Amino acid sequence: MSPDPGPLGLIAGGGQMPLRVIAAAQAAGRQVFAVVVEGWAEPADFSHVPHVVVRVGAGGYAIEQFRAHGVRQIVMCGRAQRPSLMAIRPDAGMARMLVRVGIAAWQGDDGLLKAVVRILEEDGFEVVPSQAIVRDILPEPGLLGATAPGELARGDIRRGIAVVRALGAADVGQCAVVQQGLVLGVEAIEGTDALLARCAGLRREGPGGVLVKLVKPGQDRRVDLPTIGPVTVAGAAGAGLVGIAIEARGTIVVDRPATVAAADAAGLFLLALDPDEFLKETTP
Repeated sequence: MSPDPGPLGLIAGGGQMPLRVIAAAQAAGRQVFAVVVEGWAEPADFSHVPHVVVRVGAGGYAIEQFRAHGVRQIVMCGRAQRPSLMAIRPDAGMARMLVRVGIAAWQGDDGLLKAVVRILEEDGFEVVPSQAIVRDILPEPGLLGATAPGELARGDIRRGIAVVRALGAADVGQCAVVQQGLVLGVEAIEGTDALLARCAGLRREGPGGVLVKLVKPGQDRRVDLPTIGPVTVAGAAGAGLVGIAIEARGTIVVDRPATVAAADAAGLFLLALDPDEFLKETTP
């Protein structure tokens, strides 16, 4: 029998994913202690579990709380808004962490998160991916809904894969919107929802575009995996897109039944793909 891992620690951002982690952990008989990041998550959503609310710069206090509650394993998930370093106002513990992070603090999200994971592990914690707690949230390759992409959309997906991979290699973003071969927008610090809202005013006449969302090359898959859900589908429909393509086994689908139902209702395709295999396919 494996030793008791103790309470699961959760660094909670916005959206439904942190709540799904809590529900899955509790269903498995495990207690959860949550650090709710102020301004990212709604504290009232965590009233059913032991938790503290911390500002972004209070990393030292958060670590102290994890230790006080016997946490050894930590999940980091949920929407986050990365602040400027000048706005963090670090506590003493966070200031020491920033020194240890070093130049990664000035890099993209993946570089910074890798450094944070390294520091947590050096301090004796194990960083656990959310998909290890919530099963079946990473779809296998294939259509998830009733609608399939046409050949024009497949061409836009191929273009999107190339663009998103270039973005990811520079540690900038995880997705792009492509219509008729034109890149309407790429994700940077604003996030997917804001990208889709911006692209709604940029669409061209004719068949709508596609949202392509992939894992960054070399990304640590324990944190910040690309994520979609019903809100993403609503944004894609509002932007006049015809579908969403995501990386299979690498993109979290929050509330898959509701996400697929929303896509079907909007007439959007929802395709999980292996980017390399997709690019190998020949045009009929």
